[in-house]
Amino acid sequence: MRAIILKSFGGTDQLEEKDVPMPSIKDNEVLIRARAIGLNPVDVKTRKGKGQAAKLKLENPMILGWDVSGEIIEVGGAVKRFKKGDSVFGMINLPGTGKTYAEYVAAPEEHIALKPDNVSHEEAAAASLAAMTAWQALVDKAELKAGQKILVHAAAGGVGHYAVQIAIHIGAYVIGTSSAQNKEMVLSLGANEHIDYKSVKFEEVSPMVDVVLDTIGGENITRSLKVLKPGGTIVALPSGVSETVTQDAASQNKKGVFFLVQSNASDMKQIASLLNAGRLRSHLSGIFSFSNIKEAHDMLESGKTVGKIVLMP
Repeated sequence: MRAIILKSFGGTDQLEEKDVPMPSIKDNEVLIRARAIGLNPVDVKTRKGKGQAAKLKLENPMILGWDVSGEIIEVGGAVKRFKKGDSVFGMINLPGTGKTYAEYVAAPEEHIALKPDNVSHEEAAAASLAAMTAWQALVDKAELKAGQKILVHAAAGGVGHYAVQIAIHIGAYVIGTSSAQNKEMVLSLGANEHIDYKSVKFEEVSPMVDVVLDTIGGENITRSLKVLKPGGTIVALPSGVSETVTQDAASQNKKGVFFLVQSNASDMKQIASLLNAGRLRSHLSGIFSFSNIKEAHDMLESGKTVGKIVLMP
């Protein structure tokens, strides 16, 4: 099968399309013929030797990727919920190695869900890691409730644009930050207010909120705490901020949480349900073929991606 292998940790020049053996499946796994593969910032971090690199370096060949959507062509003996021919999507083996940059992907039954008929494989692949991150951040970590106010940073980004939609689904009042050029997109997702972070300091114009979702880190955490109510929660996603956000928040009688998304069947079902109901949609800013993997990573690494980027095998 064709796959994108990582020859060594480093730049995009280390990514190469190559023929590799088909993966074999365990009793609790299915084999998926990939139709679309979602790309995420963790892909870039791991490619550079961070992220999930410690686990990936044990693999030969090294294959990046955690998001996939496609059809099941083989089912393990212990699999109960799926059959050959099912269209499925999911975030595979995170933390760990998903190895989804390939034509065929071995996936545990507990890491996938049936793809709703009303969304494409591209949209489903996009709505895996990023949508799961937003769901787990708001529902599990922040325990966001109807009627509460939430500030979502980078609301036009991969995680951010799903977080806005999930927060609206919950019944929260949503303030989203982005550049002015993405204002209409953020409002179209359902956000109640938009803040152009380039023209104003968000902490000077945002109302006090119950929850902050921060995807930026650094001084953004300190500034966000200024608009977080006492007893409120800030959930930080960038790596390396766990102690900072916890300590800074605690000093102000607020809760700071850092977490890494994890594969979970129940949460995948929730994402599938929202997609099926039309309460969640994926914004795709780029669709690339295997032959353009370097360009895809360049776009991803720019940090200015609106919505998600998808790879087509």
